[in-house]
Order: sequence, then C-alpha cells, then structure tokens
Amino acid sequence: MATEIIKLLKDKQAIILERWMENQLTPARVREDLISSDDLRADSVALITALVSNLKEKSLNDTDSADFNPITELLGSISFSRAKQGFSPRETGLFIVGLKEVLIAVIQEEVKDPRQLVDLSLKIHRLMDNLLIITFETYIKGREEVILAQTDEIAEISIPVIRVWDGILALPIIGTLDSARTQVIMEALLTEIVESSSDIAILDISGVPTVDSMVAQHLLKTVSATRLLGATCIISGIRPEIAQTIVHLGIDLSSIVTKSTMASALQHAFQLLRLEVYKRTPANASHVKPE
Repeated sequence: MATEIIKLLKDKQAIILERWMENQLTPARVREDLISSDDLRADSVALITALVSNLKEKSLNDTDSADFNPITELLGSISFSRAKQGFSPRETGLFIVGLKEVLIAVIQEEVKDPRQLVDLSLKIHRLMDNLLIITFETYIKGREEVILAQTDEIAEISIPVIRVWDGILALPIIGTLDSARTQVIMEALLTEIVESSSDIAILDISGVPTVDSMVAQHLLKTVSATRLLGATCIISGIRPEIAQTIVHLGIDLSSIVTKSTMASALQHAFQLLRLEVYKRTPANASHVKPE
C-alpha cells in the first residue's frame, strides 16, 4: 500500500505542485509582505522533491527512520525560517495542511477502490500529521530564538548608561528590577565606569513603578559594586510614595546619597567634583540696539 502512495507522488508530482501553489496563493493564505511567490515555489518544490526522493516503505510508516531525516531537516529549515520572518503559527501550519488537502484530492481522483482509498487516505493523513508536528516543533524553537534575541536587545536599550558630564554617569532605570536585570545593570554600569574613568554614578529610579525590599537589596548591591571601583553612587527619583515605602519596610539607605530628581542629583555631583555651572550673559547685551 505504501508503494502506491510513493508511485502516486512520483507520477503526479507536477500536478500536485501546481495545485498546492494555487492553494497557497489564494488571497486568504498568501503573505506577499513576508515571502515572494518565487521563494514560496522554491520551498514547495524542495519539499515535494524531498518527499519523492526519500520516502520509502519504512519511512512512510515511521517518520523517525533515517530515510526521513532529509525531509525532517528541510521542513525544519523552512518552518524555522518562517518563524523568524514573522509568520504566525496558523500560516506556517497551512503550508503543510495545503499539501495534505491536495494529496487527498489527487488520491480520491486516482483510486477507485473504496477499501484502497480509505487505506491510502489514512496513510496520507498520518504522514502529513507527522510533518505538521515537525513543523510546529521547529517553528516554536525559531520563535523562542527570536524572543530571546529581542529580549536581549530590549535589555540593552532599557539600560542606557549616559555620560552627562566629564566624570559623571547617569543610568535611568525603567521597569521592575529582578536579580537577572540587576546583574545586567551592574555589568553595564561598572564597565562604563572603568572605560570613562568616572567618579560619580547617578541611578535614577523615577521609572521604577514600585520599590520593595527585594528592589532595595538590588539597588544596594549596585551601589556597593560601584564603590568597589572607587566611584560615588547617588540614587535619584525618590518619589514621596517610594520614600514612604522604604521607611515602612525599615530599609536603611542612610549610607547612600538620595535625591528626589535627576537635576538635584546632578547638582550634588557638581558640588562633589567642585564644579560650578552658571548662565553666562553677553557683556554687551545692554548696548545692543535694534535695527
């Protein structure tokens, strides 16, 4: 029975491909913004060719067999690529579902014996369902890689260490703090302190929604790490509600300089560095006459 399916795939390969392409290029399924029709055809030709070339009696009934490896690798590559291109799980799955629909239709046209038709249809269903599982497994791995990469990029963007003045760094923290993020923050801040030879680091927590004992401990760790490098750490953005929470929790921040705003923290940093900033007025401003 498996031989009939393999023979049918070989004899009707061109017809199956064209019907499958028509199926994929319907307005409801096509995604021209993500993949061109030429690339879509190339993927389709490659998969059908792999099926015809590698499908054997054993591999038809056992997708774990070595004969099935080239098909699995190709399908995995296609679904992995689509995950990175931005296809949805449904759109990725329809790539195989569309082929399954075409194969069942061709079998119904070619096989007249009812018993044989049922047997062949069941084998096709089993084969394509296994391919669909492989597709989704690889798609999930691809999406996980995309999400991890995006998470790393967001983490880098959300931890901008800014050189606001010679010897003064500022690190505005936005969002919640956990152990993993605190580690990234410390690494970024300490690296910049060493590279810029800065003496003062300002941690602005005005973008942190809440401060609990865990967040406070993370802040203390960051302050301690900067001190080990000989830098002074100032925490700014202490809002009234945060101040009340810190007092209520009994957290001791007396050893750390805290300010309500970034501006006041910067002013304190200037004082520590014995810098004075003032507005300069042109000497001849009062003598300028309008034209």
